[in-house]
Amino acid sequence: MNTEVRTHTALHILKGAVYKVLGAKWTTGVSVNDNHGRLVVEQDHKPTEDEIGEIERLTNMKISEDSQVEVYQMKRDVAEERWGDFIYDKFPLPEYIKEIQVFYLPEWNVNACNKEHTETTGQIGKLIISKTRYRNSKNLLEISFDIED
Repeated sequence: MNTEVRTHTALHILKGAVYKVLGAKWTTGVSVNDNHGRLVVEQDHKPTEDEIGEIERLTNMKISEDSQVEVYQMKRDVAEERWGDFIYDKFPLPEYIKEIQVFYLPEWNVNACNKEHTETTGQIGKLIISKTRYRNSKNLLEISFDIED
């Protein structure tokens, strides 16, 4: 399994945990390089160490469940009707795009995403949050992480 596919899928699992712990809904940036990733979300306060620990714990709990990852190719309007704006991040999607791919992990994360993903969460490995940075002036939380086998 390609390491970047595993790391990218981990972004979705991490985002689900961030939403559960902090309520942060909007992603403003992501990056993946080999086994290292970074998720940037809008957040109205600096999270505590306990909150960051809970995000990591929940992420790894979901990974260890080895849940099936669902990916749908569907008409954009059908996806929007089913999931609303939860499928989007702060990356504008041009109006002319009428068909989208949707990553779906029931009760965890749903995102319009055109990348490749693992078939199950267990294929990711273990996620370790290596660094967090809160930018108060922009209300942004950056979470850097690594995945290990």
